Amino acid sequence: MSSSRITTPFGAQSTATEVIAGVDLSGRRAIVTGASSGIGVETARALASAGAEVTLAVRNLEAGRHTAEDIAAGTGSTRVLVAPLDLADQGAVAAFAASWDGPLHILVNNAGIMATPQMRTPRGWEIQFATNHLGHFALATGLHDALAAAGRARVVVVSSVGHLNGEVLFDDINFERHPYDPWAAYSQSKTANILFIVEAARRWEPDQIAVNALNPGRIATTKLSRYLGEDSSPPAAFVSRTLDAPIRAIVRTPCTTLSTGCPS
Repeated sequence: MSSSRITTPFGAQSTATEVIAGVDLSGRRAIVTGASSGIGVETARALASAGAEVTLAVRNLEAGRHTAEDIAAGTGSTRVLVAPLDLADQGAVAAFAASWDGPLHILVNNAGIMATPQMRTPRGWEIQFATNHLGHFALATGLHDALAAAGRARVVVVSSVGHLNGEVLFDDINFERHPYDPWAAYSQSKTANILFIVEAARRWEPDQIAVNALNPGRIATTKLSRYLGEDSSPPAAFVSRTLDAPIRAIVRTPCTTLSTGCPS
């Protein structure tokens, strides 16, 4: 793995419009999971505006189709597609990967759930770990050959500053012996995201697949917070150890986080 540091002129306040300005993604194919709401919509919109074919991988096909129509109308793209994907269902993930035909240039593992009540998949897996990590792990590895075929492909995993505050409980990932804590479960899923990208970047470098993670900041208006009450907020531990101010001091909307000329 290259030891050189990647630098960029962009920062925490940069918008997707600024980042993608002048970039031509014509002929490129992208998948964005969870692209029917929140920053997934704005990510897909930005990619489509640059000319990429974008597949919205979503659980709710009706919402996905509505989003695709909106993006197409706003960008003029005729290559905004919708496909079903339930990340908590390994069979559905495998079927999605198997149905993909041809190269894949960009994979954005964006979908996620946060601080849910204790729930399990039919296989008995804790739902946040199953959705946020295991589903995206299976998706990325299932699409590896398509990514390698593209040449210089990119995988981006949306993680969270919460990964700083929770280890992976390797001896009890599903909280069968530990008392269930929704924030601890969320944190371990986000830590698993980070561990995945570090190892995938190392293993897939010979295939020219770049793998990175990002912290989008705290965005209060997305469906990610649907399990929180009106007065709920992340625990005090959800403060970046590299910042002096609490995360709650930086609250954005999807459009200010990934500004692409969002409709008012």
